[in-house]
Amino acid sequence: MRYTFFLLTTILGASLWAQDANKAAASAQKYAEVLYNIERFYVDAPDAPQLTETAIVAMLEALDPHSTYIPKEELDDAQMTINGSFVGIGVRFQLMKDTISVVATIPGGPSEKLGILPGDQIVQVDGQAVAGVGIKNDQVRQKLMGDLGTKVKVTINRKGKLLDFNITRDKIPVFSVDAAYMIDKEIGYIKLNSFSKTTVQEVQNALLSLKEQGMKSLIFDLQGNGGGLLDAAHKLADEFLSGDKLVVYSEGRAQPRYDLKAGKRGLFEDGPLIILTDEYAASASEILSGAIQDWDRGLVVGRRTYGKGLVQRPMPLSDGSEMRLTIARYYTPTGRHIQKPYQDTETYRKDLNQRYLNGEFFLKDSIKMPDSLMYKTLKTKRTVYGGGGIMPDVFVALDTTQSSVYFSKLIQGGHVNNFAFKYINANRAALKAQYPDITAFKNNFNCDQAFMDQFFAHVAQEDATLLFDQKDYSTSEQLLKLRLKAVLAQDLWSTNEMFQIYNETNEILQEAIEVLQRKQYTQYELDK
Repeated sequence: MRYTFFLLTTILGASLWAQDANKAAASAQKYAEVLYNIERFYVDAPDAPQLTETAIVAMLEALDPHSTYIPKEELDDAQMTINGSFVGIGVRFQLMKDTISVVATIPGGPSEKLGILPGDQIVQVDGQAVAGVGIKNDQVRQKLMGDLGTKVKVTINRKGKLLDFNITRDKIPVFSVDAAYMIDKEIGYIKLNSFSKTTVQEVQNALLSLKEQGMKSLIFDLQGNGGGLLDAAHKLADEFLSGDKLVVYSEGRAQPRYDLKAGKRGLFEDGPLIILTDEYAASASEILSGAIQDWDRGLVVGRRTYGKGLVQRPMPLSDGSEMRLTIARYYTPTGRHIQKPYQDTETYRKDLNQRYLNGEFFLKDSIKMPDSLMYKTLKTKRTVYGGGGIMPDVFVALDTTQSSVYFSKLIQGGHVNNFAFKYINANRAALKAQYPDITAFKNNFNCDQAFMDQFFAHVAQEDATLLFDQKDYSTSEQLLKLRLKAVLAQDLWSTNEMFQIYNETNEILQEAIEVLQRKQYTQYELDK
């Protein structure tokens, strides 16, 4: 009963902060009564803490789709992307045939400093076997991650020789900039995967580097970026917007209107700017793209964004867990609220699938927006819309012409990644000698017939049930070869090099390049 008393007093104490303390206290008492009766009379011994966890999850789900509860044991993983780092040994690994294989070491990380190499196989951790025991990805992470400064003994199999390494765990960066490179002599490209504590500094470094290389126009890629920190989106917009322009404002029942404005001289306030979006770009991505669009600072190219316009505040709980509670709605500078309806949770979860079925990914005219959601941009008075994501200025249809069932099975089965790792591991030195940089690799490496024969032999050996399909292969041949080449580049170098190859089939990026190269950008009379 001590647990029940503690729970009741805690909830009652917290409820005093609510607007209606009496109603909150009555609800807390009712919950305590239910739990008390369960503990005393239920047919089996109940797990009261687990019941409380379940109740919290259900309660938050009843509020909106984005108020969430994170148990203590899951909090570190949940915060990793937002913090821009985690504590570990600094390797990128891949499970192959029940063995942990090192794909790459993180530059400057503890594993690289000790001499661990790509291709090394981790067979023991602190004296316990981890090869051939059915270990899973999350279990590998649990064993290799830990507290800052703690040590872990790792036994490596390197070409049949066992080597022991005592590794001191350290902070390992989680980069939000996947790629930053010059597309041609004037167009720079930055790919951002999230908005974290390190995002602004990473983007600033990328902008400075690209400007040194002669960048005059920028394509900023937010495709697939689910968001992150509001503060990062605000400060990132400040790199593109001049003066004290409003970036975003938020407002909620218990939070008065709060404006976030530009305030410093940004690194790219002038010059053509294009933001790339798709249906998976959400939250902070929509704050940034909405501000750029509303102020006519740049063009949004791609497809309608996800439609998340709710602000969550992390609230630590007494047992080390965390609640992320929606406290406000955010609005773009023109006053657009781009949160899509969420009254029906099931419909909300299936929204993207329904958009696909409605043809929205293929035809712009299939997107029906009422006039009540129409707004005008602040300079050129172009029409933009609220009420369910950021509508692009230039629509780009989803290209599925090279997709096939066979291609999907090859990707989902991990065959492309596994073969690329094996191929690089067996030929790394020769490939680096023949292709000293990404330009040489991009221009001269070909997935010829001999290479593809090796790939299909690998697939047949790994999965005898996945039969070669000539028709599907003919449909997806070029896409498969490009994917293989891109993953090879990633394993030889990094994600930056991978995107330089993979982006050849990025239809949204290719459209943005055409807009810039054909000078179509100027027809919008954007901010100069």
